[in-house]
Amino acid sequence: MKASIFITSTPPFLGFTHHLRSRPFLGQVKKQSHLLHMETWAMASVGDLGVRRGFVDSVGNTPLIRLNAASKATGCEIYGKAEFLNPGGSVKDRAALYIVKDAEEKGLLKPGGLIVEGTAGNTGIGLALVGNAKGYKTVIVIPQTQSQEKKDMLRLAGATLVEVPAVPYKNPNNYVKYSGRLAEALAQFDNIANRQAHYETTGPEIWKQTEGKVDGFICAIGTGGTLAGVGKYLKEQNPNVRIGMADPMGAAMYNYYSSGVLQSSGTSISEGIGQGRVTANLESWGVPARDGGAVDFWCQVTDEEALPLIFDLLKQEGFCMGGSTAINIGGAIKLAKELGPGHTIVTILCDLGTRYQSKVFNVDFLKSKGLPYPEWLDPAFKDVSVPQVFETVI
Repeated sequence: MKASIFITSTPPFLGFTHHLRSRPFLGQVKKQSHLLHMETWAMASVGDLGVRRGFVDSVGNTPLIRLNAASKATGCEIYGKAEFLNPGGSVKDRAALYIVKDAEEKGLLKPGGLIVEGTAGNTGIGLALVGNAKGYKTVIVIPQTQSQEKKDMLRLAGATLVEVPAVPYKNPNNYVKYSGRLAEALAQFDNIANRQAHYETTGPEIWKQTEGKVDGFICAIGTGGTLAGVGKYLKEQNPNVRIGMADPMGAAMYNYYSSGVLQSSGTSISEGIGQGRVTANLESWGVPARDGGAVDFWCQVTDEEALPLIFDLLKQEGFCMGGSTAINIGGAIKLAKELGPGHTIVTILCDLGTRYQSKVFNVDFLKSKGLPYPEWLDPAFKDVSVPQVFETVI
């Protein structure tokens, strides 16, 4: 009988055993030690050329991209970690890979097994794609309110999709609890392998890419894995690095960090972020510095502040990003203003805006919420007058 498991966290990158076959330039190597040495050299050479061996090997090592408008507005160097360039299209590919690796190492996931996941979307997409690459089937439990684009992508990847009502975590039918019962296991929000992925990969990448000159890192909280993992790693390298949390309205974490009370107010159309409790990923590593954690800056970012940032980013800099990235950039600007000009700040560019086109880039939807919208998508907007140049065909 095939194994069935519910996993939601984050383990280290999968290692591969590469078997070297006869290659003319290697010559005849008789000793195993020589073969191993030459294989390592050959693999390194391939890696230097930017070649990746499949989906799993393609996760991570994303570039930093300078956010020109945000940098100019603050006098700081603000960079976005381009997590949308992961093969599954989001920062959650790292978590998905570590989830599977963690389950494999613990013997919970066997060949041909089934992955069951409760997710707001991107982790599920990552799991479905990692599962495809490694021969697993995937069942994803998702709130009905998530964007149609993410649901379509999950189905496209071959996942079995279970939609449930969007209810608070305290409700036993919350998607995380529902999926937990469905698989009789734990959820990603409370599996600390999630934060381990960012401690072992994202944090070191940022440190290396900035040559250790990063002054601040900030992002929003979904599971808390990114904030906790990156925050802990960077603080270990330099205790003076500021670690910030950007919270959308409607979430309870800003009040938790500022006063210790989990209390929310307002609303946001952002998806995948905005937490109402201290997850296991946040415990110890991602709690306020006063409680022994890494986080020493926090702010709220409204949709009214955030949305114009990604609209301008698309129109002026060519990057189409989603709502969580908008909150992250808004947070980075606020952290930059806190630190003053001349500092280097990194945030996360989570995923592409095409996964939220029916909401974040839907003029009618945004108008119905009283929110800013991209003017060029309004049917009444005309930027260029285009004449008709049809020729008469007899």
